Formats: sequence, structure tokens, C-alpha cells
Amino acid sequence: MLRSSIKGNPVTTQTPTVADSRTNLRGPVRPLGADDWDAAAADIDAIQRLKREKDAIILAHNYMTQDIFHGVADITGDSLALAREAQHVTQGTIVLAGVHFMAETAKLLNPAKRVLIPDLRAGCSLASSITAADVRALRAQHPGVPVVTYVNTSADVKAESDICCTSGNAVRVIESLGVDRVIMIPDQYLARNVAAQTGVEVIIWPGACEVHEQFTAAEVRALREEHPGVAVLAHPECPPEVVAEADFAGSTAQMSDFVEQRRAQKIALITECSMGDNLAATHPDIEFVSMCRLCPHMKRNTLAKIRTSLETGRHEVTLDPAIAGRARRAVERMLAVR
Repeated sequence: MLRSSIKGNPVTTQTPTVADSRTNLRGPVRPLGADDWDAAAADIDAIQRLKREKDAIILAHNYMTQDIFHGVADITGDSLALAREAQHVTQGTIVLAGVHFMAETAKLLNPAKRVLIPDLRAGCSLASSITAADVRALRAQHPGVPVVTYVNTSADVKAESDICCTSGNAVRVIESLGVDRVIMIPDQYLARNVAAQTGVEVIIWPGACEVHEQFTAAEVRALREEHPGVAVLAHPECPPEVVAEADFAGSTAQMSDFVEQRRAQKIALITECSMGDNLAATHPDIEFVSMCRLCPHMKRNTLAKIRTSLETGRHEVTLDPAIAGRARRAVERMLAVR
């Protein structure tokens, strides 16, 4: 459970469950202009056909562009929601529209299924900031201290960990361990924000999200001056001083829940740009104030690449069974935390 607050009005948001993920059962949404949507229509139609022919399902992160998110995704959500949903899919093929560590996580939880990622270059600055050897070195420096690893990491790193976490359940995961000291890798800002909420001593690794580390507290203050009454929602990968300036801090699923509950009529999301675009499409009555950064890795996913992935079976995610087994345990331990 991630405890956050609207200034002067504390709230508690629950960790997302399977029911929190947004699926296309909600009905068609056409957020793009007619010309843009018509340009995408051929790929959208082909992808829908290919999903039926190939017994495939598309899992898409909240940072996907609107044509993917609203046009072809079957299940959408943050990394925790996608991890939970991946356990329940019945299709033989999973296409993960996100970044590489998400596709690896889907494969960890579905070893018998084929998992495809549309672009192998869709990486993550957090995942690339730490290696399995780094984790072993940390364990040697701090013997007996449990390692809590953010899911934004490779399977190799997860395999060296005791338990994984996401931004949506990090506090609950750490509190579930019942210890007063943990190693939390690799996001230094998430670790510091979690430490401030738990009272647990957190040994930090100097990794950061190249999107969220760009935001500053001064930008948030300037935003408030320009837009009086705006509710500022920040991702916990942002620096602590940015989170301190926000009204609410939470994962992308928790931000979505905030918007769904109509807590404000004017909202600024301190996160990746497509998050606001996708929410604005389904909440036209809410004014979304732009303050965002683009993730170059998420944007490597396109309709054309998803179509090619389904047509050709590339790029398939494979994992060393010995590493996968150990990494799977760390992810399953996370999913068992309620």
C-alpha cells in the first residue's frame, strides 16, 4: 500500500489488482483526429485479425501511444497490473507493448507461452544501470540484508534478489519483510521516497529513470502559479523534492484510480507524456495540464512493429532456465504480497 495525500486530505490507495487493469471491454475509444485514426486503421484492423489467427493477446503499458493503447491493446496497466494479468491469459502468444524487462517478466510468469516484444531496443535506463555482479557485490558488503529489486531490471538481476517490487507496491513489499534494513535497487529516488514512508533503513543504488529524474520542484511550483487549483500527481520515480511538492504520489495505475475517482477537475501528471494523453481521451470533462517528458524507449513501440511482430513471430523473449527459475521466485514473492 502506498500512502500518499492530497494536501490537507490524507488518502490511502490500494495496490492495483487484476481488476484494476483497463481492457478493451470498455468499448471503442477513438482519441485521435479522423485523419490520424484513418491512417492507423489498416494496421489496427490487421493486428486485430492477426490476434485471432495467431491466438495472441496484447499487453500494453500505460505509456503506450493512443493508437496502441486504445486501438489494439487487450490489457493495459502499470507494470504490476501487467505482471498480475500475465498469469491469467489463455492465449498462446503474448505481445508486450512496453519495454524489455516487462516482456521478460511476462515470460517468467508464462514459461510455456511465446512472448514477443515489438522492438528489442526498447530498454530502460534503470535496467541498464545495474548487473547481477553488482547485486552480488552489494550482498557481500551487507551480509544478511534482504535485496528488494524494482521490476525495472533484467531477469539476471531479479535472480540475485530476494523479492521484487513495483512503484505501486514497494511500501507493502518492504513492510512485509519485517526487517529494519533493506537493500533496494536500482532506483535511488523510489528508494528514498519509500524510505521516507516506512522508517526502514534503505541501502540505495544510484540508478534513475531518465524520464522522471528530469522533473524539478521549481517546475512544479511554476506550474501551480500558472494553473491555480491544479492537482499535481507525481510518479515515485521522481526526486523526493518533486514528490514533496505534489498533491499525490503513486504508480501509473494509482494515478489512473485518482482520475477515475474525480478528485480534481484540473490535473497535471508528472510522468511520461502518453499517460496524460490516454487518460484525457477517456475523461474529456477533466482538464489535463501538460507537464511531461517522453520516454524514447517506450516510443519504440509502434503499430507497424506490433503488426510485424505478429506476422513474423519476432522478437521472441527467451531466458536461461536456471536464471529464470530464480528470478521467477522473486517475482512470485512480490505477487503474493497483498
